[in-house]
Amino acid sequence: MTGQAKAGRPNQLLRNLNSKIASIPMILTALVIFVGGSAWTVVYSFTNSKLLPRLSFVGLEQYRRLWAAPRWIVSIENLAIYGVLSIIFSLVIGFVLAALMDQKIRFENTFRTIFLYPFALSFIVTGLVWQWILNPEFGIQSVVRSFGWTSFNFDPLYTPEIVIYGILIAALWQGTGLVMCLMLAGLRGIDEDIWKAARVDGIPMWKTYLFIVIPMMRPVFITTLVIIASGIVKVYDLVVAQTSGGPGIASEVPAKYVYDYMFQAQNLGQGFAASTMMLVTVAIIIIPWAYLEFGGRKRA
Repeated sequence: MTGQAKAGRPNQLLRNLNSKIASIPMILTALVIFVGGSAWTVVYSFTNSKLLPRLSFVGLEQYRRLWAAPRWIVSIENLAIYGVLSIIFSLVIGFVLAALMDQKIRFENTFRTIFLYPFALSFIVTGLVWQWILNPEFGIQSVVRSFGWTSFNFDPLYTPEIVIYGILIAALWQGTGLVMCLMLAGLRGIDEDIWKAARVDGIPMWKTYLFIVIPMMRPVFITTLVIIASGIVKVYDLVVAQTSGGPGIASEVPAKYVYDYMFQAQNLGQGFAASTMMLVTVAIIIIPWAYLEFGGRKRA
């Protein structure tokens, strides 16, 4: 009887066969382009490649040069500052805006469109716009001084110590709308009975959000965090459009370092080493997320 049941049961490999066949091109693309390209980059990061890649292995020499370069150290420091502040402010501002939008306000669709619109722009456009806004000659500083406050100074893009914060302002303006929409979708998924029970029990609104709603939105927060973090690691367009890495090297970031060494300095080995470090950073972000999302779910 058991043998007949097994004979009548379809083979697991043949289930959803059409879907599996349709996914073959994407699987091959991932294996050949992403996995293969990443492996190729890692291998050649241990070589002395210059204008063209060549298998002349030099061990860890490229990595020693990389971490001895002041420009790379500055780019890592900038990425750390930009990354931490971007995550904090994006989540906080995005969640607050989503909570306000969740109050069923009038013209909600209009406000949602206004907040999300900057995300539709390219980073180059955003960078150029904010370069103009933060320009001390005709931007915010000039406007405020025209009202009589002649001692007002606000020129972050021209001050090495705070230039990364000027880039952060543009990034938050563009990306916060997306975070708001993700958070709003999570809030709209909360059962109305939970809100009613909290009101009946006399729980303050802020405690309801902090101890009930936010823990229930854990998957939304994790997904949003991964999206923000992946954008942080590869930030490039905003820096090029706003400052081109200046003043001096004050606003350098790893992605710009890779581009400059691979295509301008014609030092592929150094560029590959920097790319590998960025790959490691992405892995540090993705692996914990995959574990939290899939590993924890299997245990449950």
